[in-house]
Amino acid sequence: MQKIEHQQVQERLYYEKLPNGLEVYILPKEGFAKTYATFTTKYGSIDNTFQVKGKEKVTVPDGIAHFLEHKMFEQESGEDVFQQFSRQGASANAFTSFTRTAYLFSCTSHVEENLTTLLDFVQSPYFTDENVEKEKGIIGQEIRMYDDNPDWRVYFGLIEAMYQKHPVKIDIAGTVESISKITKEMLYTCYHTFYHPSNMLLFVVGSVDPEKIMALVKENQAAKSFEPQAEILRFFEEEPEEVVEKQKEMKLSVGISKCMFGFKESRQYLGKTGDSMLKQELATKICLEALIGSGSELYQSLYNEGLIDEHFGFDYSLEQGYGHSMIGGDTPDPDRLLSRIQTELPKLIEKGISAEDFERIRKKRIGSALRSLNYPEWIANQFTGYRFNGIDLFQMIPALEQLTVDEVNQRMREHMNWDRFAISLVKPLT
Repeated sequence: MQKIEHQQVQERLYYEKLPNGLEVYILPKEGFAKTYATFTTKYGSIDNTFQVKGKEKVTVPDGIAHFLEHKMFEQESGEDVFQQFSRQGASANAFTSFTRTAYLFSCTSHVEENLTTLLDFVQSPYFTDENVEKEKGIIGQEIRMYDDNPDWRVYFGLIEAMYQKHPVKIDIAGTVESISKITKEMLYTCYHTFYHPSNMLLFVVGSVDPEKIMALVKENQAAKSFEPQAEILRFFEEEPEEVVEKQKEMKLSVGISKCMFGFKESRQYLGKTGDSMLKQELATKICLEALIGSGSELYQSLYNEGLIDEHFGFDYSLEQGYGHSMIGGDTPDPDRLLSRIQTELPKLIEKGISAEDFERIRKKRIGSALRSLNYPEWIANQFTGYRFNGIDLFQMIPALEQLTVDEVNQRMREHMNWDRFAISLVKPLT
């Protein structure tokens, strides 16, 4: 077992890659009451066309990764996995994103029992024609619920406005029509492709003995049989530079309009991994905060005019095949808000970020990162998402310290290209 010292943040990470390919990371946090564990596969909603080297290329229906996540909680014994965790004093959950599927629990006791339960149920799939058909109705209701959720619709509306071909434009849950085509055979194909230990990562953080936890995991995995897995190839159509439509608008039963807008990342700034990817993400978030964050003059002006409220915010997502910024929130006058944004932002971009503002925001980001290291959930989820892209979470603070104002201004002008700008609106029905 390898010990990785991070002296700057006084953390010691334990790591081992098991014979079956599973990567295990343990971060002991002495004095913490809660232990948090995630068992994650590098498999998300965008992975619909794939091939294991030496086998046939496969295309599956939209929403199958999310469907598979739901079905993993059904055991052949009929026992409810959530109840089992609950009896052991743990709270369990799972989620599917565009790029990964995670199963997790948090607890203050019975860590070893809960960890065994986590490993065993994720590695014991049980699909039948009957339980697959039953699940279609349940997930269909979930899809229809999100169709009426204004926050989801304005968020996903912006993604749909940006992307022409990349499957990130497809709802994570798929559609009622797409999930109707899912069979148990398809689920097993996806499971055996993406849930192989060599495509997964286990992360445990909390007041634990790393030697003891690692021994438990190794013993658990050694008792199971896994065929060697060849490389997984994933296929995506080339995404054009341009957005699909400049503005997407829909009407729902809301009391106030919702407005989101942002910039689609250019192809030339995609495909990065490791430190260069981390640097791009951090630089973009700093420029967004400088331009439209709560401490900016533009934000205060819009807030004082009543065009935005305290929930107005921004985010930047970057993966190897896609990237975009998103800015927005509730507004009583989306047309006036957008007019102000499209008038003021170009001036601010041309002027650039001052050294003083850059330094203030960088220090704030470093402080925020240090505080976040006190939250096991944040550590586990951020570490795993980064690790799948070759990024070390504990390099975040050194990367922030090394950034310069010139690099951030350059990144701002690279990303904020008005040819790749799109808008999503949800307005009241009346």
